[in-house]
Amino acid sequence: MPFLPAMPERSVQRRTTDVFAGYNHRLKIADGEFYDTKNLTTSYYPLLASRKKRGIVQHFTDFQGMASLNDKLAYVDNRVLYYDYSATPVNGLSDGEKQLVTFGAYICVFPDSVYYNTVDPTDYGPMASSLTISNANLEYRMCNSDGVEYGAATKADTAPESPTEGQLWIDTKYNKLMQYSVSSVTWVQLTNVYTKIIFPELAAGSRPSDQFKQYDAVTIEGSSIDDLNGSKVLYSVGENFVVVVGILDNVQSQTGATIKMYQVIPQMDFVIECKNRLWGCFYGKNDSGETINEIYCCVLGDFKNWYRFMGVSTDSYVASVGTEGPWTGAVNYLGYPTFFKENAIHRVSVSAAGAHQIMDTPARGVQKGSHKSLAIINETLYYKSREEVCAYQGGFPSGISQALGDLKYSGAVGGALGDKYYLCMKDSSDLYSLFVVDTAKGLWIKEDELQCQELVRCNGEMYAASESTLWALTGSDGVLEGSVPWMAESGIMYYEYPDKKYVSRYNLRLSMEKSSRLKIFIEYDSDGVWVPSGEIFFSGTGTVTVPIRPRRCDHLRLRLEGRGHFRLFSIARILEIGSDY
Repeated sequence: MPFLPAMPERSVQRRTTDVFAGYNHRLKIADGEFYDTKNLTTSYYPLLASRKKRGIVQHFTDFQGMASLNDKLAYVDNRVLYYDYSATPVNGLSDGEKQLVTFGAYICVFPDSVYYNTVDPTDYGPMASSLTISNANLEYRMCNSDGVEYGAATKADTAPESPTEGQLWIDTKYNKLMQYSVSSVTWVQLTNVYTKIIFPELAAGSRPSDQFKQYDAVTIEGSSIDDLNGSKVLYSVGENFVVVVGILDNVQSQTGATIKMYQVIPQMDFVIECKNRLWGCFYGKNDSGETINEIYCCVLGDFKNWYRFMGVSTDSYVASVGTEGPWTGAVNYLGYPTFFKENAIHRVSVSAAGAHQIMDTPARGVQKGSHKSLAIINETLYYKSREEVCAYQGGFPSGISQALGDLKYSGAVGGALGDKYYLCMKDSSDLYSLFVVDTAKGLWIKEDELQCQELVRCNGEMYAASESTLWALTGSDGVLEGSVPWMAESGIMYYEYPDKKYVSRYNLRLSMEKSSRLKIFIEYDSDGVWVPSGEIFFSGTGTVTVPIRPRRCDHLRLRLEGRGHFRLFSIARILEIGSDY
């Protein structure tokens, strides 16, 4: 009986990927990484999983800006400031984007320079107070800082003869005010000389004390005494008078005067709070047409005063910087007011004595238009620079966005929630992508094309303002969206291995929720055609192994698409030995 030739047993091996490392949009990526993703999350690492459903919180008419204070949202919609979803009396704001800066219990809105007290809702209005008194008869009298008036002074370049106790003499030779002391038999210089501006009786609401307080810095216009016009500090304020620095030889008057007193808030590109002050920066032309490049801060604890210079530690502060180009962002980083240009980082060392110092570092700063990308996670500052996403810890920034590949992004908006950095950016085709960086694991994931105008953490949730909708991105607030579509697209997976081994089958171990559907596509040899290669419908929650049998090729890519709850546990490759031909 003839014998048939024996067939050699085919050698079969299994290689399994059970650690999935997120998004990596480069041509050559590691096993377990994905070239593209949609609506996935790294929260269940090492599994690959779909993200949580988002909550639709409310809709906007015309969104303009958002912030968080005391675990409550504050935002501007259609020129009205809202706090905890209720309209405040602050309305009639200008059109355009707003910066909302929190300062204790206050919300400060720029560039309109208005404020709202969240503890006392009756306390709101413009930061800069002003008062105009028309057709008034004024008197000017010399006094001390409390408004106690002096008598008339003798004006001469030599001292008066036979002076009496307390007699005043203006030494015109040295422009000094002297007062005679009988006990010491000498003329004593009065170093601080003040002028009391006395107004007629004024109605309630239009009195100086209704608009200003002691030590407010104001600009005065309309005085017949030139030395009293300009920037002044109000050393005393009453119902019908103010006291400013100035010298007079006797009582003077002014009839039919129109006098203005007003505070000035500087124009600022970006504003932050740090160490009980507001800090800002500006690059551009001022009202006089001069190009300025400055950093400002207000008086300690007083966001209404930006030009008070009394020589004390609590004074406001203005300083010019020498680096070129516009400011691109600002943040309070570890107690340092930190300002950015595209090619420089400026940190202000705040001094208790008021001698603040600016330290400049030539380095990758914030990309122009990406000022909202600044976010702090576990004492590390993250932001979008011109070329990449950076992590900064006070020295030099380091790039963390190799996973983005060669795509160029701009207009970044970022926010921090736990260890995750949410980052929305647009590419060179103006297409938006929302990424999430798991900074603890060093993983990126791409969620979807949500265009975020603002990302704000509040009460353990990440809120995103997207066009006309306010979203809660982890679904702890609002009405949950429907079933979420997801997608995972692998990098190039080589079909043939060394020693004539080839992949005969892929096995996917995964779980999905009830009534979910999974579709599998394969692209062969980078031909751009995604071939349907399998579909499974889940009738109930559980786990299942899905076999995929690819055709012979040099390399391939897998795409998994589905909707709803999804967990991928592993991808196994079944290897067999092929022939030499």
